[in-house]
Amino acid sequence: MGNRKIVSEAVIKRLPRYLRYLCELKNNDILRVSSKELSLRMGLTASQIRQDLSCFGEFGQQGYGYNVEFLFDSISTILGTDKGFNVIVIGAGNMGRAIANSESIQSRGFKVTGIFDIKEELIGSEINGIKVLDIKDVKEFIKTTNVDIVALTVPRERTKEVAENMFEYGVKGLWNFSAMELTLPKEIIVENVHLSDSIMVLGYKINNN
Repeated sequence: MGNRKIVSEAVIKRLPRYLRYLCELKNNDILRVSSKELSLRMGLTASQIRQDLSCFGEFGQQGYGYNVEFLFDSISTILGTDKGFNVIVIGAGNMGRAIANSESIQSRGFKVTGIFDIKEELIGSEINGIKVLDIKDVKEFIKTTNVDIVALTVPRERTKEVAENMFEYGVKGLWNFSAMELTLPKEIIVENVHLSDSIMVLGYKINNN
């Protein structure tokens, strides 16, 4: 465990892109692909692709390229999507509904198994066939059900309290969509998602084109 290779965040963030493009190739019955062909599809250099993939092992052969299905399966294993993750959503508002209804999330191995909220008017309603439960029941749900990830879509003022509770309940990871940048003990992994950051980057590119 102590000898595990440290992989940069930038490389990790590119892995889902590789998976998407490889999935397209598989669906088109393409059996092999070179790093050059991948680079043209993805807008990366061939050397960057080879360097990224070498962080996890040797997948290609000189003169042959990459076996599409093997590389797809290997990256799925690296990302853990081959075994799947159970997700619960806390906050049944617009963002929570979008996550629970997302086919792309489900198709990547992330199964939403529970949805929770504090509002009486939402408790008991259904989203994508899943009944919204009272937030008071989340501790027992986690205790009796295998939960890997909690998607947080709660208001900023409740984020820290709910996140700390999830840590105490033994959740492995938080997917945080709230406006608060969370920092918690290293025993729980936090991925902070700020949709406004992405659109501001787009704005910058338009403004400076």
